[in-house]
Amino acid sequence: MSSLYLFDVDGTLLNSGRAGQAAMEEALQIEFGITEIDCDIPYAGRTDRAIIDDLLKWHKIEDTPENFQTFQSRYFELLPKHLGSRGGRVLPGVTEVLDIITKETNDWTGLLTGNFERSGWMKVQHFNIDHHFSFGAFGDVHPNRDDVARLASQTATDRHGDAIKTIWVIGDTPADVQCGRAIGAKVLAVATGHYSLEELEASEPDVTLTDMSDAAQVAELLLR
Repeated sequence: MSSLYLFDVDGTLLNSGRAGQAAMEEALQIEFGITEIDCDIPYAGRTDRAIIDDLLKWHKIEDTPENFQTFQSRYFELLPKHLGSRGGRVLPGVTEVLDIITKETNDWTGLLTGNFERSGWMKVQHFNIDHHFSFGAFGDVHPNRDDVARLASQTATDRHGDAIKTIWVIGDTPADVQCGRAIGAKVLAVATGHYSLEELEASEPDVTLTDMSDAAQVAELLLR
């Protein structure tokens, strides 16, 4: 193989029923006594590092390494409960697409997500699709999604070197399109998250689809 495939998680591979957001809000309540979670902070297409920074700032909680670690640890503790209770699912066609493109190996398939590394793997493991991925780049450090994409590209280059001929980024937000362009990748955008087909098309991905339900078509496109 010479094509590398980098998949976003939430809204692309799966819908967790907003389990991550619910776990973050409960972590705020438990650790910092925030009884009213009423903030206008976007989650889609952003890194967890940036989201938590904004949550702490909004609620006037000092953004110290200790507070960040306290919040993060509680979030990881709470996330499995919310994943199990909020009716999440793998999105249409995803399992079939992954089965096809990783039939021989998963060495060329990774996660490119704003999730923390631990919670990102937690989500794909919960929905039993983790075996399709051999590596990932995550939102533990970088607030900017483009920097996560650069990390994914560097990790892949370290693994495969000049054997990589094409990189595909598969995501559901304009931020996925942008970060794909930051590493010179082709981008497949799917309207299975918070953004409509028209909103995604405005960000100019290479391909825009309503979803991946026609798995054979999607796999053929990626493998071409």
